[in-house]
Amino acid sequence: MGDSARWVNWEGEKVASHLNVDPTTGLGEREASERFKKTGPNQLSEGKKNSLFFVFVDQFKDFMVLVLLVATLISGILGEYTDAIAIIAIVLLNAILGFVQEVRAERSLSALKKLSAPTAKVLREGNWNRMTADQVVPGDIVFIESGDRIPADVRFIKAESLYIEESALTGESLPVNKTSHALPYSQVSLGDRKNMGYMGTMVVRGSGIGIVVHTGMATEMGRIAHLIQSTETMETPLQRRLEQLGKILIVVALILTAVVVVTGILHGQDAYNMFLAGVSLAVAAIPEGLPAIVTVALALGVQRMIKRKAIVRKLPSVETLGCATVICSDKTGTLTQNKMTVTHVWAQGDLIQVSGTGYTPEGRFRLNEKEIQPNQEPTLHRLLEICALCNNAQLKSSEGSSGLKKKQVQWTMDGDPTEGALLVAAAKAGLTTQSLAQTFQRIKEVPFDSERKMMSVIVEQPNGKRLLFSKGAPDVLLQRCTQISLHGRIQTLTDAKKKEILRVNDELAGEALRNLAFAFRELDHRPSYHEDTLERQLVFVGLAGMIDPPREEVKGAIKTCHQAGIKTVMITGDHQATAVAIASELGIKRVNGLTVTGQDFYNMSDEEFQKKVNEIDVYARVSPEHKLRIVKTLQKEGHVVAMTGDGVNDAPAIKAADIGIAMGITGTDVSKEASSLVLANDNFATIVSAIEEGRSIYDNIRKFISYLLASNVGEILIMFLAMLAGLPLPLVPIQILWVNLVTDGLPAMALGVDPAEENSMHRPPRNSRESVFARGVGWKIVTRGLLIGLCSLAAFWVTYSEAPDDLVRAQTVAFATLVFAQLIYVFDCRCNGSIFSRSPIENMPLVLAVLISALLLLVVIYYPPLQPIFHTVSVGMREWILIIVTSTFPVLIAGLVDRLQPNQEGLKKPLTGN
Repeated sequence: MGDSARWVNWEGEKVASHLNVDPTTGLGEREASERFKKTGPNQLSEGKKNSLFFVFVDQFKDFMVLVLLVATLISGILGEYTDAIAIIAIVLLNAILGFVQEVRAERSLSALKKLSAPTAKVLREGNWNRMTADQVVPGDIVFIESGDRIPADVRFIKAESLYIEESALTGESLPVNKTSHALPYSQVSLGDRKNMGYMGTMVVRGSGIGIVVHTGMATEMGRIAHLIQSTETMETPLQRRLEQLGKILIVVALILTAVVVVTGILHGQDAYNMFLAGVSLAVAAIPEGLPAIVTVALALGVQRMIKRKAIVRKLPSVETLGCATVICSDKTGTLTQNKMTVTHVWAQGDLIQVSGTGYTPEGRFRLNEKEIQPNQEPTLHRLLEICALCNNAQLKSSEGSSGLKKKQVQWTMDGDPTEGALLVAAAKAGLTTQSLAQTFQRIKEVPFDSERKMMSVIVEQPNGKRLLFSKGAPDVLLQRCTQISLHGRIQTLTDAKKKEILRVNDELAGEALRNLAFAFRELDHRPSYHEDTLERQLVFVGLAGMIDPPREEVKGAIKTCHQAGIKTVMITGDHQATAVAIASELGIKRVNGLTVTGQDFYNMSDEEFQKKVNEIDVYARVSPEHKLRIVKTLQKEGHVVAMTGDGVNDAPAIKAADIGIAMGITGTDVSKEASSLVLANDNFATIVSAIEEGRSIYDNIRKFISYLLASNVGEILIMFLAMLAGLPLPLVPIQILWVNLVTDGLPAMALGVDPAEENSMHRPPRNSRESVFARGVGWKIVTRGLLIGLCSLAAFWVTYSEAPDDLVRAQTVAFATLVFAQLIYVFDCRCNGSIFSRSPIENMPLVLAVLISALLLLVVIYYPPLQPIFHTVSVGMREWILIIVTSTFPVLIAGLVDRLQPNQEGLKKPLTGN
C-alpha cells in the first residue's frame, strides 16, 4: 500500500528521478539490460508443471496396461520369464512413444503461447521501439494508445483523453479517465489511482505516456496471479467426441474380449493362456493413444500454419477452420498492401496530382501536367502542414546495402498507414515534423474516435497564436465547416461549394481512392478547451485522395475460396465507391451482389437484413455494432463465420465469430486477445492457406481414426472368429502386443502429417455437426476391419490345415498377414478413391514408417534369438505368397465394394457463385 501511494502522490518528475530515468530519452540499453538481470522477464510466473518423470509415469495409469503388468508378473512367478520380459519391454516401448507424443505436444503449445505474446512501445536512448512486453523493465518509458494492453504497472506522466478499462482488477465495468497529476494520499485505493495504469488492463480511448514502476509478479496483476494463471483448456470438440467414442470402444472391446476368452476356454483352450491373450487383445483393441495422436496432429498442423504466417491461439479453431463458409474481411492491410500513398490533392478548387509511391519522401506536385511548388500555394501549403502535424505516425530511415551499389536509404513507417501516407506527402514538399517543430508546438490532441470519425490537434506558434488542425471523413468534417480557404483567403462556405466538394470526393472515391478532408481554425488564449466546442466553425482547406493497392495474391486466394464453397465479404469503414471498386477488382463483388452502407443499417430491420444477408458482398462505412450484427445474422443463417479485424472496435465481432482473426502487424492487443487466429503478415491469402491447412488436419485425423479402428477391428475378429470356429489361438499374447506396437505407432503418426489432397479446396465446407464417421469413414472401418480379420484368419486356417502339428508356423503366417494387411491398408486410408489415386512417395515419412514396421516384423520372424520369445519360425516362399495375396485382398475387395456404394459426401451446399 505504501509503495503504491508513493507513485500516486509524487509528481511525474519525482517518480522519474527516483527511478533514475530521463522521460525525454528513456533508459539506455546497457542500463535496461542491468535492470532486466535484477527483475527478470516482465511476465507472470506459471504454475508448477509435471516433471518429465511424472509425464512418463502417467503413461502406465491406463487400467488395461495395469492389468497386463499384473498378468506378466503372474507369468514371471509361474516361470514364464521370456514372455514376461518381452511383454514388459513392449509396454515400455508403448509408454515411451506416448511420452514423446505428449512432450512434443506440450512444447508445440508452449511455442504458440510465446508467439502470441503482447508487445509494447518503449523509449530507449531517445528512440521509440516496439518490443515484446516481457523485455520491459522498471524505469522504462512506454507509450500506449487506444486498443493497447498495458504491459506493466505504470505511473502516467502524460494523458490525452485517456480511458482505461480496469474491470479485471477492480470489477468496475466503466472505463476510468486517467490523469498525469499527483493525487492526495486519501485517493490511493485501487479504483481511485487515476494516474496509474496496471498490467493487463486495456486502453479504450486516447493515448498516454507512462513510467514503468513494477513488472512481472511485482505488479497488481501479479498479486492476484492465480486469477490469470488458470490454464486455458486446449481440448477441442473433436477430442471430446473422441473421448466419448473411446469409452464406447472400451466397453465393446472388453465385451468382445470376454466373449473370446470364454469361447476359447469352452473349446478347450488353456484358461491362463486365454486370460493373457484376452488382456493383450484388449490392450491392442482399445485405441488409448488416439487423444494423444490427435493432440500431436493438431500441434504439428499448427506448426505448419506458423510457417504459412498463421498463428493459432486456440486449438479448437484448427478444427473449425475446415467448416468455414463465410470470411468477413477488413479491406485495409488485409486485402490491400497497407502502403497508402497520396496520389491526388484537391485544394483551392484545383485537383493536383502527387507522384511517388511507398514511404520514400520523393515526389512532385503537378497541376494540369505542370509542376507546382507547394510553398508558393498558401492553401496547399496549409493542407500539407495539417497532414504533418495532425498526425501520430513516424517516418524512419535506415541505410541498407544493395549488392554492388552504394548503400541506399530504406524508409519505413511506424504508425497508422493512412497517417503515414499524409506524412510522406507533406515530406515531399519539404514539410517534416522536425522542420515544422520550429514553427508550431503541438500542445494538445483530440484523438481519432470511430464515432466522431475525425482527429484534431492544437498547435501554438512562436507569437503565442494558437490554431486547431483537424482531419477526418469528408462528409463529417464538412458539416463542421462554415468557411473555406481559397488561395490563402478565407471565404464563406456556400452550399454550392459544399456540393462541389462532395462531387469531387465522390469522383475520387469512384477511382478507389480513400479521401480525407482537412480544416483549421484560430483559437483564443483560454488555458483549456472543451472537446465538444473545439471542432466547430472550421475553415475547410481541401481533400487528399490516397490509394492502397490490392495485394497481388489476394485475387487468386478469393477465387480459391469460391471454388471451396466459401463466400467472401468485404467489411470496411471506407466510402462506398472505394469499397465497391476494390471489391470488384478482387472478385469479391458478384454481378448481382448487393452493397450495404452503415446508413442502410439504420433503416433496415433485423428481419429485412436476414433476408438479404446472403446476397450482400460489400459493407461500407460501417460502425463496430454493425460488424457484430453482421456476424450474428450470418450465424443465424447457418454460416460458420471467420471475421478479421485489427482495431479495438473490431474485438466484439472477432470474439463473436466462429473463427476470430486478428492482424499480427497492425492489430491491437485487444483484437489479438479476442481472436483465435493471428495473421503474422496481415494477408488475406494467409487465411485461405490456414483454411486449407485446417481441412488437411481434420482429414488426417479422420485418416488415422479410420486406420486405427479398422486395424483394431481386424485384430479382434481374427481371435473372435477363430474361437467361434473351434480353432487354436491364431495369435499369442506377445504377437498381439507387437502388432499393436509396430502398426499403431509410427504409421498412425505419419498419417498425421499427410499432405493435403489436391481437391481439398475444390469441395464445399464440411458440416460442423458431422460425425467423424461421416462421408464413408464408418463404412471404411467396418469393411476393411472385417476383411483384414477374415483374410488373416484365412491365411492361418490354410497353413494350419496343411500341418496341424505345426501351430507355430500357422501363427507366424497369421501374424505376418495381419501386420502386412494393416500396413497396406494405411495407404488406402490416404485416398478418398482407389489406393492408386495418390502416389505413396507424396508422404515419405509414411513410406519410411511402413518400411520400419515391416523390418521389425521380419526381425522377430527371422532373428533366431527372438523366435522363441515371439513364438515365430522362419517361413519360406510358399508361405510368403500366401501372406502377400491374403494381405492385399482387403484393399482390393473393398475397392470393388466401394464402387457399389452411393457417394454420400454429407457436405454443405456451396454458398458462393458469380
